[in-house]
Amino acid sequence: MSDNFLTRTWNWIDNRIGFSDYIVPLMVHLVPDNARWWYIFGSATLCAFVVQVLTGISLAMSYVPGGENTYESLVYITNTAPLGSLVRGMHYYGASAMVMLAVIHMVQVYMHATYKYPREMNWMSGVVLLFVVLGMAFTGQLLRWDANGVWSVTVAAEMAGRTPIIGPTLAHFILGGETVGGSTITRFFAMHVFIMPALIFAGIGLHMLLIMRHGISEMPDVKEPVDPDTYKEEYEKRIHKTGVPFWPDAIWRDMIFSTIIVAVILGCALFLGPPALDPPPNPSSINANPLPDWYFLWYFAVLSLLPPQLETWVILGVPVLGFLGLFFLPMISNKGHRAPSKRPWAGFTVIFGFVAFLVLTIYGYKKPWSPDFGVKFLPASIVGTDQGPLAEGAKLMHIKGCLYCHDIGGYGGHRGPELTEIGKLLTRDDLIIRINNGGHNMPAFASSISDQELQLIVGFLLTRGVMHEDNSPATATP
Repeated sequence: MSDNFLTRTWNWIDNRIGFSDYIVPLMVHLVPDNARWWYIFGSATLCAFVVQVLTGISLAMSYVPGGENTYESLVYITNTAPLGSLVRGMHYYGASAMVMLAVIHMVQVYMHATYKYPREMNWMSGVVLLFVVLGMAFTGQLLRWDANGVWSVTVAAEMAGRTPIIGPTLAHFILGGETVGGSTITRFFAMHVFIMPALIFAGIGLHMLLIMRHGISEMPDVKEPVDPDTYKEEYEKRIHKTGVPFWPDAIWRDMIFSTIIVAVILGCALFLGPPALDPPPNPSSINANPLPDWYFLWYFAVLSLLPPQLETWVILGVPVLGFLGLFFLPMISNKGHRAPSKRPWAGFTVIFGFVAFLVLTIYGYKKPWSPDFGVKFLPASIVGTDQGPLAEGAKLMHIKGCLYCHDIGGYGGHRGPELTEIGKLLTRDDLIIRINNGGHNMPAFASSISDQELQLIVGFLLTRGVMHEDNSPATATP
């Protein structure tokens, strides 16, 4: 009787919502039997997005989007709220996983040329989803509302402001005013929590609809190039001959890999913790190095290495051309061979892109073009002594900020030339002129340094690279 009651109840619900009519066919649709581990990245990206939604809702329960309490609410979530640190960590590493998996999924589709007929719009919707995911990741960086996040948005608004004609309006829209403030974070919160997820939900719905309409692409075969005139008929024959139902024959791979992804996200949150918060935002402080999250470091490096006359072109051109190039790729080539062995340029493109991304990311992380405000005083082992005029000159190198940009014996920034052996290269008069008048990217110190301080610094610099026979630094006298 109990079973009959449950059956009648389910039949009543099924009759109303149409589960058997709509959901079951989706679950048991046929997929190519060779669509195995290569095809798990799309579902894993969706799983990472679900993690982001769930952890984002949890964080929103305590997060204050605007006003003076924003930073304090993050400190509360991280240090006091039950499971707050874990949830914030999962949200952070979930974002990284989502970006990484989305890119891997795009690369797999590109290498297998699955974007060709009749799945051109599958690819196009995926490109739009990828850029929305990146937008969601960027808007999330400001919500940390620390010094790094605030300066990152300031830089982004400055970049957007270079757009011809609409630049000032665009920058005003991003900031929610003339400067970063409470309205900025409210605006970014709305984009991050409402607009971006809504676009992703809509994009996933369209993407899934297209997948069901055109079917899961089989693995590329050198003997079966895509011919738009015959492909659909041949695909239907193959899928009904060799295909297997998604449930239960194929879904288990997606479930296993998605479970591993969630476990990795959870493990990172448990053992590495959430990202450390920088000091509270202080727009009047210039001692900050805005650094984007790792997936934007390559672009950060490109912009930092460019000559000033090319900055505007690259800032505006790379995102636009990148999007258009990817979006219209199927319009350039939607037929012919799909096998990577017949498309060697595709493999070269992926390898070149990966190496360039890796090198630029490492370079962006090291950011040698930025002053190092955290540099410490030069140790006695580098100075050669811990007392006397030489030690005083070395100490002034730190106090006056020279070490922020200049490296001496492995201590200091890399924005300016290394001074480890400057005593061999410049004379006393050369150093005095350079310090007083400044130079390329170097301010003039004439108005902010006394004659005595100048002589101590120059005296110290003249000993760099100049050694006595007993290997102790030379002692320079004015």
